[in-house]
Amino acid sequence: MRGHGRRYPLLTDEDLISLVGAGDAFAFSALHDRYSRATYSLARRLTGDAQDAEDLTQDTFLKVWRSAGSYRAQRGSVRTWMLSVVRNQSIDRLRSQASHRRAQEKAEAEAPRAQPSEAFAESWRVFRRDRVREALQDLPHVQYKVLALAHFSDLTHADIAERLCLPLGTVKGRMRLGLKKLRNHPALREMGLAMRSLTEKAEMKSREDWLR
Repeated sequence: MRGHGRRYPLLTDEDLISLVGAGDAFAFSALHDRYSRATYSLARRLTGDAQDAEDLTQDTFLKVWRSAGSYRAQRGSVRTWMLSVVRNQSIDRLRSQASHRRAQEKAEAEAPRAQPSEAFAESWRVFRRDRVREALQDLPHVQYKVLALAHFSDLTHADIAERLCLPLGTVKGRMRLGLKKLRNHPALREMGLAMRSLTEKAEMKSREDWLR
């Protein structure tokens, strides 16, 4: 497998993106290594903030993983396509933030003063989501990939194993190790609800795999 993986850095961008579209995790890693610096550099210019740029870069590569099959060479190079994904994700984030602010302002205006604000509940949900994302990023890459796919998508363990070209037992093992590390992560230590959310999702996907 090690010798097999060494060929990926030698492939063209077009070959890599084609393999990524077919679910090849090694090709995705090679493409990430090749363009992570360029995507982060553009993300930093667009956001003006290091943390926001890291989040935008992560969203970009998740979008690339999911949408690689939509790439068409006649529309431009892989580099051009990926940088356009950065810009589009940046626009989507700005729209989402603006929508969230409008929703928050509306909720605060309409919420009875004697009752907890719905805007506070929504802000807390966003805060927990961001802390989970922060904790996931601190995991080893192989554990991060399986847990990110499990938490932010509707994929079962079997689906994740197929997507990453891994044995099902390997996916479950990496997920168990990742969850164990998350339990002691400072960002989640005082957030039992967020930790239970991750654990419940993992257990639910295990049951779905067993019932198949």
